[in-house]
Amino acid sequence: MPPPEEPCDVLIVGSGNAGFSAALSAAQTGAKDVLIIDKCPEDWAGGNSYFTAGAFRTVHNGLSDLLPLVNNVDSETSEIIDLEPYLEEEFIGDLRRVTGGRCDEELGKVLVEESRETVGWLAEQGIRFQLSFNRQAYRVNGRYKFWGGLHLKTQDGGKGLIRDHLSAARKHGIRISFSTAAKQILTDSKTGATTGVLVETDGKLVVIKTKAVVLAAGGFEANPRLRSQYLGPGWELAYVRGTPYNTGDLLEIAIRDVGAKTKGHWSGCHSVAWDANAPPHSGDRDVSNEFTKSGYPLGLMFNSNGERFVDEGVDLRNYTYAKFGKAILGQPDGVAFQVWDRKGIELLREEEYRDGIVKKIKADTIEELAEKCSQVGLQSTEKFVETIEKYNEAARHHRSENPDIQFDPAVKDGLSTQSSILRLPLPKSNWALPIDEPPLLAVKVACGITFTFGGLMVNPDTAAVISGMTDSEIPGLFCVGEMLGGLFYGNYPGGSGLTSGAVFGRRAGRAAANLSRQQFLGIRKSPSASKLREDR
Repeated sequence: MPPPEEPCDVLIVGSGNAGFSAALSAAQTGAKDVLIIDKCPEDWAGGNSYFTAGAFRTVHNGLSDLLPLVNNVDSETSEIIDLEPYLEEEFIGDLRRVTGGRCDEELGKVLVEESRETVGWLAEQGIRFQLSFNRQAYRVNGRYKFWGGLHLKTQDGGKGLIRDHLSAARKHGIRISFSTAAKQILTDSKTGATTGVLVETDGKLVVIKTKAVVLAAGGFEANPRLRSQYLGPGWELAYVRGTPYNTGDLLEIAIRDVGAKTKGHWSGCHSVAWDANAPPHSGDRDVSNEFTKSGYPLGLMFNSNGERFVDEGVDLRNYTYAKFGKAILGQPDGVAFQVWDRKGIELLREEEYRDGIVKKIKADTIEELAEKCSQVGLQSTEKFVETIEKYNEAARHHRSENPDIQFDPAVKDGLSTQSSILRLPLPKSNWALPIDEPPLLAVKVACGITFTFGGLMVNPDTAAVISGMTDSEIPGLFCVGEMLGGLFYGNYPGGSGLTSGAVFGRRAGRAAANLSRQQFLGIRKSPSASKLREDR
């Protein structure tokens, strides 16, 4: 007996920012019955988007352009904000630079040119935006100095983003069915056009009949087997930063069932410095992004042998944190120690380093700090002390030669370890202050994987999936979010992931709705026949 059928106009697979953006766009374009399904239970709604800081990278013309979007700036505060415009050429330049020039030019062009319009559209849907004072600004001489081209975040981060998306979906009459897993993409044997998706819900198979499907189910970052297969040896040991449900099932289904063409950096991913005491196999929905540990530009990072292994000040944090997780994983035991003195401690963000969440190792001397770190994995206290002392000597020589350079965490200030007297083999290129004022602090970190870069090839205009057999669009099949390949290679500009999900989700939803309106499904809808539960 064949599975029962359930019709809809547009089907979205995945309940993250990209999926919700596609659903909202489809509903606004005229699709009457938009359905989101997700294999996770309702209390895990939001995919990886829930675990983000809610940062959206967007082109803008300065503070006056962003103020109408945000709800956390009064007139008095606006007078003490320094926030420079972030223009299209800067965004595309950052994208090219951090990906080594490998990003798809057409995808990048769409992302950049539609970023501001899309953020405005999200705000119109009820997504609450704020200026990111806590993550992207430092108070310098009484003024808030924003830096790094990343200035907007959602209220309450990823939690608030998903809360607002759920509210917007309800207002548009969008149905949602959780605990509903896609098992097979169905197509017409003659035309190759998408006809529906076979799903499993409540232990039963159901065919969702539709002519427009948007794939938005994330990458394979929560699948140790696929991580080891595509990213390489050792990646099965990485900590999962977000949802445990992003296991790459839908990527494999799309490749297997319809021959979807792949694209992008399949051995690359976004990974960060992550609390070594966090849960290893999934994020914590209460703690969420607080396990991120991105204060390293203000201090130093050491492996368990007591050696530095990255230039902590090579660039602004926004352009290094997504690749430094990989660097940590490559160290002995896959761990590292972040270290600061009083000067750096005072600038650490509360949400990442607050008491009660992170286990802090405190001391008054370098030797004492080394001894305490040795109790939790540091193998060479002697090398640790020697490395800090040599670093301090180099930093002091540079300051002595360059007395006019002032420490400024909001710009690449040029305070380094490279003077005419002493040059370290591994420099710290900016923010190189000596580690010499007690108290001292160390935090043990590991590699937390956020999302994978490999995905499916799409038409940038509509996000329609391309066939690997014909190099043409697969009618009725679209792909957005982490499943879309070709944008990011090795690294990414912070905040561009959520923006990409919204930009291409909006395009895919619009194209899917237009397709559904052009074609009559020929299926009589009967509420009593529905096999999918809504909003459970």
